[in-house]
Amino acid sequence: MSGSIRRIVTVTDEPLHEAGEPVRVPVRRVAAVAVVSNPWVGRGVLNDLSAEVSALAPEIAHALSDRLVSALGGAEHVEAFGKAALVGVNGEIEHAGALIHTPYFGDVLRRRTDGESIIVFADQRSGAGTSLPVPIWHKNHASTRSHYQTVPVRVPDAPRPDEIAVIAAASDGPRPNARIGDRRTDTALADHILTGHPVAAEKEPLP
Repeated sequence: MSGSIRRIVTVTDEPLHEAGEPVRVPVRRVAAVAVVSNPWVGRGVLNDLSAEVSALAPEIAHALSDRLVSALGGAEHVEAFGKAALVGVNGEIEHAGALIHTPYFGDVLRRRTDGESIIVFADQRSGAGTSLPVPIWHKNHASTRSHYQTVPVRVPDAPRPDEIAVIAAASDGPRPNARIGDRRTDTALADHILTGHPVAAEKEPLP
């Protein structure tokens, strides 16, 4: 594995109760974090980041996908996924985006998890130890509300100022005790709700 990856942290969350109630559908949520050296720090504002992206992003994507798939027992058990990046304070937000917003990362994660959806994301510039809620949604049906979740991630010593923490997250099931319905069960909204204009009250006829 490349010397640019300093460490990999894997976090598993398995909620058993929600607001005092047992979780009806068991779910495991996993996040894997690769802490890497930022290859663009100290080089000014570069117009082309592609060489470093093509060299580094696939390696990170495979390393993180390995851990997600292993933790959840196989790609067939991955139901939702997401991605994120935290760039240290000496870097740019674009440096974070460069490692997660191209096919070199996204297409690898989709292929390794048998997914088809666009991958929901978060990115941020921050100091070491920052907590980031990583959003995830269904890997094939992004509008499936039951799988809208976040996986909180924090690495105490990362990212250092010249590092990027790249994150992939997944779950093997829906949000604990999800019950807000879905597009297939939604009723059509009245026009006044969509526009924000209240319906004028009917006037009482004059006597």
